[in-house]
Amino acid sequence: MSIPPGQAGAAALLSRLTGGTRPVETHISAVFVGPDRALKMRKAVNLGFLDFTAPEARRRYAERELALNAPAAPTLYRAVHGIPDPADRLVPADDPAAVEWAVEMAPVAPGAFLDAVAARGGIDAGMGDALGDVAVALRGTYPPAAAPPDPVEAFRKVLRGNARAALVSGLDRGRVIAWRRAAEAWLRRLAPVLRARVAEGRVRRCHGDLHLGNLLLLDGRPTPFDALEFDEELATIDTGYDLAFLLADLLRRCGRAAACRVLSRAIGVGGDAGLVAGLPLWLSTRAMIRAHCLARMDGQGEGAAGFLGDAEAALRPPPPRLIAVGGLQGTGKTVLSRALAPLFGALPGALHLRTDEIRKRLAGVPPETPLPPEAYTEASSDAVHRALFEDAALALRGGHSVIADAAFLDPARRAGIEAVAQEAGLPFTGLWLEAPLDLLRARVAARRGDASDATVAVLERAASWPHGAVSWNRIDASGDPLATALAATQAQSC
Repeated sequence: MSIPPGQAGAAALLSRLTGGTRPVETHISAVFVGPDRALKMRKAVNLGFLDFTAPEARRRYAERELALNAPAAPTLYRAVHGIPDPADRLVPADDPAAVEWAVEMAPVAPGAFLDAVAARGGIDAGMGDALGDVAVALRGTYPPAAAPPDPVEAFRKVLRGNARAALVSGLDRGRVIAWRRAAEAWLRRLAPVLRARVAEGRVRRCHGDLHLGNLLLLDGRPTPFDALEFDEELATIDTGYDLAFLLADLLRRCGRAAACRVLSRAIGVGGDAGLVAGLPLWLSTRAMIRAHCLARMDGQGEGAAGFLGDAEAALRPPPPRLIAVGGLQGTGKTVLSRALAPLFGALPGALHLRTDEIRKRLAGVPPETPLPPEAYTEASSDAVHRALFEDAALALRGGHSVIADAAFLDPARRAGIEAVAQEAGLPFTGLWLEAPLDLLRARVAARRGDASDATVAVLERAASWPHGAVSWNRIDASGDPLATALAATQAQSC
């Protein structure tokens, strides 16, 4: 959609101020990117779900964009400027002569946007962890909803609106109608969960549009921008639904492993294992949004088909199960858990719960921040394992598979995690990793930047303790134990 004629003068000024550039256009805005700044102007359009035809609306939403995004991206967002008529200069946003407004931002190279990073295979494990941290940090950026709408009725409107948009976009009518029916059945099933999450304060003013195209690398870190500013109702949502847009994008662009890692990191750092109950509905809806948006764009039919398939698949999760991975420090429990997680359960994979991350969360520090030896008391370890059992039980009740990653050297703790599965009436597989002590010493000594604080001395002490009879599947972890672990889990699922 081209710039409306009435805004041609303002567009010409912004082009001159950025070195004669042509704008990067969307349906609702034109962004002029120069060598030292970018200037974004809203178009005077009414698209039904937003109305920017009134000058005051364009000013209000430009200022709202700055207010919403500057806290998370302070070096990206700079100011809002007014543009008078005739458009010969920039003026303060509150200047009475202003008839148009532009948001000034720092210029960003096209390759810095995370959809471009994903396209070149740049979403690695470290980036996944950073994205999980971003999702948690965003919860503190926006306030809880003071008077949130009924989440069931609000989401029913979302489903109906997206079904209509999907039909208009040209997606297969039969598949869209079947999707809407299945999604509404999930909504009815989840109604008590969604309402309980409102009471827990999980419904907040969120980013609202958290996909890879609205994240970029700033100073080497993924940074969210362009939060949904024009509709408070659309942006006042469950934090799990906000996260689901990022997960749906990662799932399609980067695969299950990347999305699964971000999900597990976000819950490991921020808690809220209960959000997995809503993921089938939330992931499906976010994938459908991507499907019909891509279907409306020229040459994007293949991408639309992929997201439509994900929307359908998310509503057909397999039954949940619990897998526990134990063994001495250095046996590779976390490496194996991360490899197994994408292979089990509902999209994007099993929730990987790691005691090392839970301990740091309970201590109020990031996972990679070392804790002093005195933080590792028996009482603190009991609290960590209680949290592990509670999070695992909560996720299983929500229909989501779990991989519990802990040493489990104490027979009582092995019995405790087994009891979680028994009480839920779900399958349990215990995997016990073993390797020569010299190899474990070398692995522990080589660790850097990990959530585990174990040292060689800690390993030596743990190896000397009695561990009791181990009934779990004993697996040689000297090499890659994945194939053996998969065979064990598959045998116990038959």
